[in-house]
Amino acid sequence: MKKKQKAPRSLPGDDSGIGVVEIILILVVLVMLVIIFKDQLTALVNSIFGSINSKSESIYN
Repeated sequence: MKKKQKAPRSLPGDDSGIGVVEIILILVVLVMLVIIFKDQLTALVNSIFGSINSKSESIYN
């Protein structure tokens, strides 16, 4: 009679490095998005700060 083969078990190891890889991948995606939309983001930030400056001038004058 043949013995039944057991299902292979996963190798013992430390899975703590998986979180680091995920964080690095997320950061890479964010950096790529910033590079792709750099002009639009710069225009948006300039618009927001311009609005803040004009409203703060009206408060202090």
